[in-house]
Amino acid sequence: METTLQTGATHQLHDKVDETRTALALAEGGEVLPAVFGTPFMIADMERACAALLAPLLEDGKVSVGARIEVSHIAPTAVGGDVKTTAQFTQSEGPLYWFDVWAEDAAGRIGKGRMARAIVDQEALLAKAAARA
Repeated sequence: METTLQTGATHQLHDKVDETRTALALAEGGEVLPAVFGTPFMIADMERACAALLAPLLEDGKVSVGARIEVSHIAPTAVGGDVKTTAQFTQSEGPLYWFDVWAEDAAGRIGKGRMARAIVDQEALLAKAAARA
């Protein structure tokens, strides 16, 4: 297990947009949303890329969780399009690990921003969640 994350370290994910990853797939009760790559799915890919960078730092019983998201979705991607999502570690600030994130399709950048994650005890996290139910 590693104990530090190198500034500038990156992780990339490659995914294809299908009907299940569109804004339309989230629509309920007559809502009108477009059949293009949905922002929540772009953010999820960004979160996954950040989490992959933190994975080598996780001790037994630990998990990384999202703590802050500052993201813009700036261009649409059609069903069938390929999306490449990148996270780049920029700094640690107290318990937070900060990342620059961006997503691109064949025509260029579709989203960008920064995210923070923290490493926490998984059992304690689940206990807090159960107490809120």
